Amino acid sequence: MTIELPRTALVGVGSMSGAVLDGLLAAGLSPDTVVVTTKSESSAAAHRERGLDAHASDTDADANRAAVRGAALVVLGVKPFAIGDVLDEIAGDLEPGAVVVSVAVGVTTSAMEARIPDTVRVVRALPNTPIGVGHGVTGISGGASADAEAVALASSLFDVSGSVIEVPEDELDALSAVSGSGPAYVFLFVEEWQRAAESLGFTPEQAETMVQGTVRGAVELLERSGKEPSELRRAVTSPKGTTERAVAVLQEADLADTLRRAADAAIARAEELSKL
Repeated sequence: MTIELPRTALVGVGSMSGAVLDGLLAAGLSPDTVVVTTKSESSAAAHRERGLDAHASDTDADANRAAVRGAALVVLGVKPFAIGDVLDEIAGDLEPGAVVVSVAVGVTTSAMEARIPDTVRVVRALPNTPIGVGHGVTGISGGASADAEAVALASSLFDVSGSVIEVPEDELDALSAVSGSGPAYVFLFVEEWQRAAESLGFTPEQAETMVQGTVRGAVELLERSGKEPSELRRAVTSPKGTTERAVAVLQEADLADTLRRAADAAIARAEELSKL
């Protein structure tokens, strides 16, 4: 699969927008299509080594404004607290009809639209980091200024590297609490499982092989089998066997409630961020 985009500016490339960029390049996007800005010169230099047009705002005060001039698609990769300042900075240089896509948690489309010309269309997208390896999940919502064309253009940034789910904006925070924060839940699970394996006497290398190999295999089996996870779990869990005893311990921990409380905490923080 390859992707073609109009001139695209990635403003303030960080970890998440960097993963989006990785996914686009892996999908065949020409580096000539993209201009990138970062905060530091060292980061910009690293992008230039990849063949990208990259500039640092620390050393070039005009970097962000120059990047968006002539760009039909602008991706904001800065932290939520910096979105307002960046929009104020670039508002006068945005092209009429341009689509501005934010990947920041907690910053609403209405808050962004209030800072830029009404000819510019705003879309929010919340991808997760596996987008950098082609297995992302991205939630997307168009603001009041965004038509179907704008949402489709924004979606094309992400669907080459995974799945895109269009939802009403008031559902984005909940989606992010599941899929956006979700990779951290998985990494924590693997981290603690490996620690448990080491406590049984296995070396770190052995623990890594067992745990990560099991996770990869189980996910692949789930995808290929077309079966429900509950059905696959029961197939492994023989009555009165060792797995049944182990699963009972995990069920006593009420994982569903723990994960729901974790999601609620993430949603509450997103709401706090929206008020900053």
